Amino acid sequence: MSLVLDPAAQDLLFREARTANTFTDEPVTEEQVQAIYDLVKYGPTAFNQSPLRVVLVRSDDARARLVQHMAEGNQPKTSTAPLVAILATDNEFHEELPALLPHFPQAKDAFFSERPVRESAAALNGALQAAYFIIGVRAAGLAAGPMTGYDAAGIEKEFLDDDHNVLMVVNIGKPGEDAWFPRLPRLAYDEVIKTV
Repeated sequence: MSLVLDPAAQDLLFREARTANTFTDEPVTEEQVQAIYDLVKYGPTAFNQSPLRVVLVRSDDARARLVQHMAEGNQPKTSTAPLVAILATDNEFHEELPALLPHFPQAKDAFFSERPVRESAAALNGALQAAYFIIGVRAAGLAAGPMTGYDAAGIEKEFLDDDHNVLMVVNIGKPGEDAWFPRLPRLAYDEVIKTV
């Protein structure tokens, strides 16, 4: 194989990694979350726009408020995961561009002055950052349970503001008993990769 990454790391991040559905009660520490962010913040986004914002749900009150907006099948795992992260996009990300893109600060107004353009850019680049976040959780030796089964408007009203849109909710922790569903099939190389 021509990959440079150690096979054990390949397994940890990709081949053996799965969406977790149960978790132990071992806490996820602030230090672990900081280490995850310090790794994944380097993932590329267009214009270095970095629109992802994360709300960590730790308190019992906040968790109860979140669970009421989750789809019925997602409520038990969100209720019991040691940590839950709401991944959202900041549609006003352009305000940070002069600092994040110092060699081209005029990008803020040249490309992102209109809200619909920002929302589209934030959705794409926020999704990229969400993927990096999931891989970062795995790199920390934790399991991630990303979900999109929820009432987005309810979560946004409860935890965000008019400038933010929820992308996904991610349960985080050490995998519990029967955490994994069977591995589903993947498309073959020649079904995805075309050379022209």
